[in-house]
Amino acid sequence: MPRFFYPLLALSQLLAVILLVLTGYWTGHMLGGFAWDGSLQQFNLHPLLMILGLVFLYGDAILMFRIFRKENKTVVKVIHMTMHVCSMICIVIALKAVFSYHRDQHLATFFSAHSWIGFLTVLMFFMQWLFGFVSFFLPWLNSDKRIDLLPFHRFFGIAIFAMSCATAVVGVNEKLLLALSSDYSKMGPIATVGNLVALVLVAFALVVGFLVTYAPYQRESTPDIEKLPLTQAASMRDFQATDDDRVLEE
Repeated sequence: MPRFFYPLLALSQLLAVILLVLTGYWTGHMLGGFAWDGSLQQFNLHPLLMILGLVFLYGDAILMFRIFRKENKTVVKVIHMTMHVCSMICIVIALKAVFSYHRDQHLATFFSAHSWIGFLTVLMFFMQWLFGFVSFFLPWLNSDKRIDLLPFHRFFGIAIFAMSCATAVVGVNEKLLLALSSDYSKMGPIATVGNLVALVLVAFALVVGFLVTYAPYQRESTPDIEKLPLTQAASMRDFQATDDDRVLEE
């Protein structure tokens, strides 16, 4: 394994734990807790679930191809896809929470930069997942086509993660401005913890971004069934990989 990979990986997970604990404490205690009754407590589910789904789970999902560098890629694909499904569940509940809150409180929607960029990010996330499922899970594309498509899948995967993190930071700032108004500048406990959430989130994004883009950390070429779509792989255990596998590595 290349130098510093495991320390950086451990750092990313430490930052993730700190991020989730801070976000949970901020929304679950300092901002009043959680409910599903159209109140601000219902709104609090939105930042918590979005950070859980589109930052933590998404970030760890794209790390799977770095963590499991030598394992069967079929298994890694399943883990990667399953984590994205978990992200989807968080996203759907988070959006339902905020839309229901705005409707019950008769508030305007889609008026801020956070909501516009957030909508685009969520739309791209679902399109990316569908693209990955059709291109790399179903058996209808040959390896040459998937080799051509993989760079686009990689680029948009990292781009969506960056957009998710940026949108989350803007959202935290927006929440602080709405909750505190002019008191924000006094840097009370709510403002301090909210700012720490944003700071740790950025640190997590930077470490994950480095891990998934630094070339020496990419998966090693393995002589297994990685060239095949997932649905064909199970029935072709004797398949021997060729030199094209290196091109297909995440």
